[in-house]
Amino acid sequence: MTALQSPPRGRTAVRPTGVERSFGADELIVSKTDRRGVITYANDVFCRVGAYALDEVIGQPHNLIRHPDMPRAVFALLWDTISAGQELFAYINNLAADGANYWVLAHVTPSFDERGQIVGYHSNRRRPSPGALAQVKPLYTTLLAEEKKHSTAKAAVSASSALFTQLVAERAASYEDLVWSIIAAEEN
Repeated sequence: MTALQSPPRGRTAVRPTGVERSFGADELIVSKTDRRGVITYANDVFCRVGAYALDEVIGQPHNLIRHPDMPRAVFALLWDTISAGQELFAYINNLAADGANYWVLAHVTPSFDERGQIVGYHSNRRRPSPGALAQVKPLYTTLLAEEKKHSTAKAAVSASSALFTQLVAERAASYEDLVWSIIAAEEN
């Protein structure tokens, strides 16, 4: 774990091994959380790919699978978006319990109660294409380099979020538009 990331409370840090794992193109990784991001449901694909037993993830913060090479700016955008009641598609690099990593194209949505209040979040993740990752990885590497220039998490997020906004604006109207343009290019 980097200085900008600590393991979830009560857990030991998982060290990335550099081994990249994948999963079937027809499989979906599914999880649900409460409003605080604590896992309330995980499907068998989530557990298998993440190398966790179900009882190891239920009740844990979803950042249990956060890879230290994932820019904080992406998670800041994700939380800002879903806590405002909107959905977001994002490319995410996750960390399995055994140190392997696995990339996903995540679709994260808020879950609402009958009064329209957010009660939690739902995420479906599918395997991204190699072409999509070839476009996303350099962007994320640039954001991580910016984050490492700062001594506090707050400064790192602020600086990389500003850079993220700038870099995305050079390619698309928003991160969501950038993601959809990558998906569309892969489908053609």
